[in-house]
Amino acid sequence: MKKDANYLKYLEGWLSIFVNIFLFVIKYWAGIVTGSVAIIADAWHTLSDSISSVVVLVSVKVSSKPADKEHPFGHGRAELIASIIIGMILAVIAFEFVLESFQKLKNHEAVHFGKIAIIATVISIIVKELLAQFAFWAGKKTKSVTLKADAWHHRSDAISSVIILVGIFLGPYFWWIDGVLGMIVAIMIFYAAYEIIRDASNPLMGEEPDIELVNQISEIAKQKSGWDAKVHHIHLHRYGDHTELTFHIKLPKEMNLEKAHDVCSQIEKTIKSDLNIEATIHSEPF
Repeated sequence: MKKDANYLKYLEGWLSIFVNIFLFVIKYWAGIVTGSVAIIADAWHTLSDSISSVVVLVSVKVSSKPADKEHPFGHGRAELIASIIIGMILAVIAFEFVLESFQKLKNHEAVHFGKIAIIATVISIIVKELLAQFAFWAGKKTKSVTLKADAWHHRSDAISSVIILVGIFLGPYFWWIDGVLGMIVAIMIFYAAYEIIRDASNPLMGEEPDIELVNQISEIAKQKSGWDAKVHHIHLHRYGDHTELTFHIKLPKEMNLEKAHDVCSQIEKTIKSDLNIEATIHSEPF
């Protein structure tokens, strides 16, 4: 299963690299020919997808390494770190676009778009949305936050290209359209960067388990102990595909140590088999 997941991650990464370099060349050429800062910015946005895909490939390689002395829970969080790097790349690129677009507006620079710009932009929209759909599907199948981040990177590029396509048709009527479009694309990229960094940071900083997981744990504890064990003090730690869970339960104070240990072991085994989570339980008397 893990081998298949890594195969999908590698496939998405390499496919993204080659396709994005191809699109970058087309859009950058169209931007130079037309003198459009929005199209050139969109081209660099596309190239940044290739950079983020390289990060994806590196993170897959690192995160697939087994646990060792220095990393007893494995290297799964490398994917989360990779997602943060992708988000930071997007934020830097967005900031550059803001500066370029502001300069365009300040200098009252108009752009005359042509068929070249239309063709390049339409090709980019179609191809990037197809890449996004594949990355979203692969991310859902592998439960990879990095692939999800890369998918949003593709999607944001496709959306920005749609906005630019609209602007191309409005260009003859408004001299400021290119600068404004550059700003809009930059804002979209900033938002995508924020979402990617937020989603990756939460597991790194520690996240509260959702109510569904709490209910599942409580039900397992009740079934295996035979009474309401009053599950509490739950801590969840994710390391990529590996998840560690610690929590407290209350057991009758007259229960001997051997029986309490047996109850906790049964709960831990069931959580492992049903939820694929490594659990450690602290028992308290009541």
